[in-house]
Amino acid sequence: MLKLEPRPELSRFWTFASPILALLITVLIGVALFAALGKDPVKGLLVFFYEPIKSGYAIGELTIKATPLLIIALGLAVCFRSNVWNIGAEGQFVFGAIAAGGVALMADKSTGSWIVVAILVAGTVGGMVWAGIVAFLRDRFNANEILVSLMLVYVATLLLGYMVFGPWKDPQGYNFPQSKTFEAVTQIPRLFKGSRVSIGLIIALLGVGALWVFLFRTRAGFAQQVGGLAPAAARYAGFSARRAIWIALLTSGGAAGLAGALEVAGPLGQLTPYVPAGYGFAAIIVAFVGRLHPVGMVFSAILMSMFYIGGELAQSRLGLPKSLTGVFQGLLLFTLLACDTLIAYRIRRKAAAKAAASAGTTSSLQASTPLTAPAVRSTEGVL
Repeated sequence: MLKLEPRPELSRFWTFASPILALLITVLIGVALFAALGKDPVKGLLVFFYEPIKSGYAIGELTIKATPLLIIALGLAVCFRSNVWNIGAEGQFVFGAIAAGGVALMADKSTGSWIVVAILVAGTVGGMVWAGIVAFLRDRFNANEILVSLMLVYVATLLLGYMVFGPWKDPQGYNFPQSKTFEAVTQIPRLFKGSRVSIGLIIALLGVGALWVFLFRTRAGFAQQVGGLAPAAARYAGFSARRAIWIALLTSGGAAGLAGALEVAGPLGQLTPYVPAGYGFAAIIVAFVGRLHPVGMVFSAILMSMFYIGGELAQSRLGLPKSLTGVFQGLLLFTLLACDTLIAYRIRRKAAAKAAASAGTTSSLQASTPLTAPAVRSTEGVL
């Protein structure tokens, strides 16, 4: 029999090895899943892990998926390190897309290229406003930010539906629920000719560097992390808990809104009911698989985007449901949570654990019991 035994201190090795083990277990479960569905497991794995990187065009599409995931995850990392649980980045992504889309719809043939900056700023501010609602309710009424942020996802989605079915519906769109296609001047500049990769990739990589500096080289970043790890110590040091909440949520919301702006003014080019793509929820997995570290989240964002593309290819080439993407994302999350147990615990055989405990008891008894009789002071020559 096996049992979990607490480690004397957290394992640094398993802190970094746990995501790798979780990925391997996810792959093994995926192989079993493909076999159970009557599909060739090798073809299934190739669809998920080879097809997305087999050519330059495929890598470009991979970065298009990875960019919003990485940007949102960077913002979420600030929240989670501050012990603020923002689960509603999807809603902030959607509201940022609405705000950015509203600015893009104002453009016409005479509008200059400055409109791109205005679109990105509008998306960022929109996400911050939506996250600011959460911050205000948490700060003023001590509302649970998990529930508030999650419920606001549905409010933002319904608001998007109202806009594309109502005021912003394209009158020339054959009654489809969508806005008109944005003017060409609103298109996010692309990095390479013939590729859809935009400057969003550069923004994401700059965000990685900025977050690293903020978290590990500034007093404000140190205050955020201390507040998350030890709130009492943060208060003793004079760090403001209220400020930490607002900084965390506004940063997270701004990042999600920026990702929404890049999405609607980039690959989509218009507002549709399909703007909510699940990026805000998937970015939570990206953040934790990347260990809330800026560099780690780069690799986890690439992995998660491979799941997105692999799910789409599995649907078209293997006849599998597109929901397979969510299955792999969920498997990765739950296997990661299971493997993280090894950080604080180690697996021991029950008999070995009993022997170790017995040895420890014997040692403590020996330490407390003298092995030789106490020396008797000689009294010879004493009258």
